[in-house]
Amino acid sequence: MAGSFGGIEIGKRSLMTHSLQIQTAGHNISNANTEGYTRQRVNVRAFDPLYRPDLERAETAGQIGQGTEAESVKRLRDELLDTRIVAQTNVQSYWETREKYYTMIEQIYNEPEEISVRGNMDKFWESWQELSLYPDQDAARQAVVTRADSLTNAIQQRNKSLVAIGNQINEDINATVKQVNDYARQIAELNMEITRSKGLGDDPNDLMDRRDLLVEKLGKLINVTVSRQDNDEFMVHTDGQIIVQGGIARQIVTDAGPENGGYYQLKWEDTQYDAYFRGGSLGALVELRDVDVRSEMQSLNTMTLNFADLVNDVHRNAIGKNNVTGLDFFVQHPFVQNTNGNYDRTGDGVEDTSYVFRFTGTNALDLHEQVGLEGEITLSGHDGNVTVPYYATDTVEEVINRINNTDAEVKAYLDRNNSLVLKATAALDSGNPDFVIRHVEDSGMFLTGYSGILQASGAEGAYDYNQADAVNALAGAQFGVAPVLNPSAYIQVNDRIHTDVQSVAAALPNLQGTADAGDGRAAVAIASIRNSNVMVGKSRTFDDYFADSVTNVGLKGEQAANMLASQNAIMNDLTALRDSISGVNIDEELADIIKFQHGYNAAARFISVQDELLDTLINRLGV
Repeated sequence: MAGSFGGIEIGKRSLMTHSLQIQTAGHNISNANTEGYTRQRVNVRAFDPLYRPDLERAETAGQIGQGTEAESVKRLRDELLDTRIVAQTNVQSYWETREKYYTMIEQIYNEPEEISVRGNMDKFWESWQELSLYPDQDAARQAVVTRADSLTNAIQQRNKSLVAIGNQINEDINATVKQVNDYARQIAELNMEITRSKGLGDDPNDLMDRRDLLVEKLGKLINVTVSRQDNDEFMVHTDGQIIVQGGIARQIVTDAGPENGGYYQLKWEDTQYDAYFRGGSLGALVELRDVDVRSEMQSLNTMTLNFADLVNDVHRNAIGKNNVTGLDFFVQHPFVQNTNGNYDRTGDGVEDTSYVFRFTGTNALDLHEQVGLEGEITLSGHDGNVTVPYYATDTVEEVINRINNTDAEVKAYLDRNNSLVLKATAALDSGNPDFVIRHVEDSGMFLTGYSGILQASGAEGAYDYNQADAVNALAGAQFGVAPVLNPSAYIQVNDRIHTDVQSVAAALPNLQGTADAGDGRAAVAIASIRNSNVMVGKSRTFDDYFADSVTNVGLKGEQAANMLASQNAIMNDLTALRDSISGVNIDEELADIIKFQHGYNAAARFISVQDELLDTLINRLGV
């Protein structure tokens, strides 16, 4: 049967339970503005009754209750909602990073007209047009040189701006990797503390709040997912890799060796395998550096290289007022000094590769003439070789367009002498060199006897850069050695032209090898390059290049801004929903405190009554 002091015990349990509820509500209020805090609730249950049906018991009317007890203190948390928030946080951070840097890239292209590359190039073409009208005037030549200087300065400035953004992104990558490693270590440490606490039967709610907050912060940097094993081991994954497993945190290291161009490459410290991240700010930074900024640099270098090469080609074959000929207008720096473009790519002291940028055929072609030949041209592409078929009824123009409309990293056009020109573009894969023709092959006769580029058809007559003296496969075609990396960084006017502006060639040599007074044919040829289809990368003309580059940057910036706005709206909805579940409502907590206080007061009053009953029983009974 129930003891005389059972009522005191019931009152004590009630006091303790209500006291814990008041303390928990106070804890919630004090952390109302704490980042990542989840409100807590005390789970209360009725204490086990005095008698159980399976035990011997006294004859009573029913089970005798023993009051209440606090079973646990739990967080009010929706784990599915947390998973969605972590996933959306990763996407939001990705677009936030891209939007930030594209704002900076757009500023480079939104230069004032008078100092922009486009504006200075327009003035450069106009100066050649003016020289063609006044080829005997030194003032017109000086205008050409001055505007060329302004243009090269503008190109170099754009290059510096893009390099600066690339370097800033690179440093951001290094700093972000340090944050990722730090968050991973903290999560692993918390996992160990939480495991120990649970082993003692506690509810480490505040520790789990800190862990969830760190996971969410980690999710802003890289794309992560969370899982729990059957033994309740907490794991964090990223792109199929485990980054945290229980108390173990894998670390990422940055390698900035010279083979990476000074840029940080990410590797897992334990395996030394490359680390890839598709989302979060780190994924966005790597993509911005290795894809977006690299693409803009390649586009600028492609334009610069083609521009200088085409102007030099005309100027070299023209003659100045001082009868100087064979002079390049712009300085070009070949990647190798070997005239055949031979290069030691493996570093073993033996030349094993040919770095050639351009082939020019020996035969003059007619764009509108049917080739009368059938075959298949094979050219190097970013992911293996690309094949381009041609048929007897195709015109030369159709074959050229078919080459240019593929993913081949070789483009074609007819030069001013109507000779077929093949030029290398920038390489999509960073493992391949920029502006190097890697493979050219023709199963038929279009590139051989018809255009005069290759000596023989088929695989045995193919040009392949994976050997020294690969140019021996050419049929007397002119070729140009690949330039030093980043021609936009060093393009400048030839010093000999600066010294004597009369070296600016406006005329073509006459039969005596001198310049006729009033001959401006070379100046006209250079001015006409502006609107000629010379295949500046994927753009057909220089005007196309400027239109495409500005449009491309503008559209990507707009995309980033639109996607960020969309993700912000999604995140606002999700965080509002989470706050409604897990957030602390001050009014609700105060109301609970009042309720628990009344319960506490009632329990205290109950104990007072029990005390009076015991006093009567002990001190007054039988008196």
